[in-house]
Amino acid sequence: MMEKNQWHPVALSQAVTDAPVPVRLLDEDLVLWRDAQGAAQAFVDRCPHRGARLSLGRVQGGQLECPYHGWQFASSGQCVKVPAVPAFTPPPQHCVKSFGVQEAHGLIWVQLEAAEVPLPVFEAEDDARLRKVNCGPYDVQASAPRIIENFLDMSHFGFVHEGWLGSRDATEMAPYQVENTACGVKATNCKAVQPMSNLHSTKPAEVHYTYEVTAPFAALLTKIPEAGSSKDGWREAIGLFICPVSPTTSRVWFRLAVADFESSDEQLQAFQHTIFTQDQPVLESQQPKALPLDPRAELHSAADRMSSAYRRYLKASGVTFGVC
Repeated sequence: MMEKNQWHPVALSQAVTDAPVPVRLLDEDLVLWRDAQGAAQAFVDRCPHRGARLSLGRVQGGQLECPYHGWQFASSGQCVKVPAVPAFTPPPQHCVKSFGVQEAHGLIWVQLEAAEVPLPVFEAEDDARLRKVNCGPYDVQASAPRIIENFLDMSHFGFVHEGWLGSRDATEMAPYQVENTACGVKATNCKAVQPMSNLHSTKPAEVHYTYEVTAPFAALLTKIPEAGSSKDGWREAIGLFICPVSPTTSRVWFRLAVADFESSDEQLQAFQHTIFTQDQPVLESQQPKALPLDPRAELHSAADRMSSAYRRYLKASGVTFGVC
């Protein structure tokens, strides 16, 4: 399964502190914890001794301690202590499976199978002019590909987000361009008339977006500011990062990179919350929950050019999780 080679977000960095945290990724139960140096670790959430959940244990002296018999495991996964037999030196096979971990964009990312695969790009992260805020997590009864496809779709704005991102009086989609990239697909020259494109909108405005799929279950929206505006040359962005929990359930985060320094974090998160919770019931209603890759399975129009390209990319990449 090629999805195991990818990096997936599993938790906010700030959610993993002194105690182990259970998470689920690609139908596998994992436990996150921090070692004595504060580095995040990810193990299978099962003690190899008698199968208890390690996430019910605790971190003791920089080691992860099983709640059942107190076996302790180092960050490598190696067992280093068996309390019932203090003089015993556990051999190499006394270990728990560990996984690759990275921290970026305020999230902890896990890779289930080692491979030379980069994290999904988020170029706005390095722009010091932009403020970064995370929104989520959202637990959604929908497959990760369905959620990505919804994020890439502008033609639902006038209906699902009426009065916010769209209007029933302006639903026509202008032609836009789609191209393949090294890591996915990209749509440029995407335009929409939006009543409220941000917290400070006072009248409807035509916005100009670029959408990009940066990994099978990650996508990026970049807002192109109007020429001559005070933000000309700035590239505000929203990253969508999804943890595929099961083929039909997902955990979702958004990372905002915005030039809004007036609103509080809570106000920015509330705006994004409003938008996504308008999407959520529609996403959870879709059948089948897995995204069909056969072009004959669902109907299409010219407005669906980007979603069709995304489906072709998933098929060409060999993605099998959350698709049919």
